[in-house]
Amino acid sequence: MPQEEYWLSGPVPDIPVLAQPAAHALLQTQRELRAILLDFPKDKLWKKVGERASVGFHAQHLTGVLDRLLTYAQEKSLTKEQFLYLKLEGEANEKYSPEVLVENFEQKVTEALAYFKTLTEAHFTAPRFVGRKRLATNLLGLIFHAAEHSQRHLGQLLVTASILIEKPEL
Repeated sequence: MPQEEYWLSGPVPDIPVLAQPAAHALLQTQRELRAILLDFPKDKLWKKVGERASVGFHAQHLTGVLDRLLTYAQEKSLTKEQFLYLKLEGEANEKYSPEVLVENFEQKVTEALAYFKTLTEAHFTAPRFVGRKRLATNLLGLIFHAAEHSQRHLGQLLVTASILIEKPEL
């Protein structure tokens, strides 16, 4: 019997109520990413289907975006390392096995949940700024986007992975 989705499993301990949906979405993404990638063929990780992004890109991007959004949420600027990671997202790299990509995302989810636990209800409407253009949002917007963006790319990853698994000739 499949596990219930995180949003149906009750509150994540010590996470403020307004961050619960984001915590649930990140944990769901983590669970599904682990389920598909740990058995995914390494030789297909960087394969593109129909000129769409590879499974490896989506897995890297999940981690990179969550890292960048957490940086903005904490009112920090991106580092040189984060810009380099962004530049290299999707480039085939042998150091990124499916297992490493899962571990990297899981570590970032752990960091996100730890950050969420530091928040109070008063924090969520605090202004935040994104990118070099300092586009205005608030903390809740950043947290929400981290969650929905993770789910969006997980969906794309799952479709690409299923095609590559079902059609071994690709």
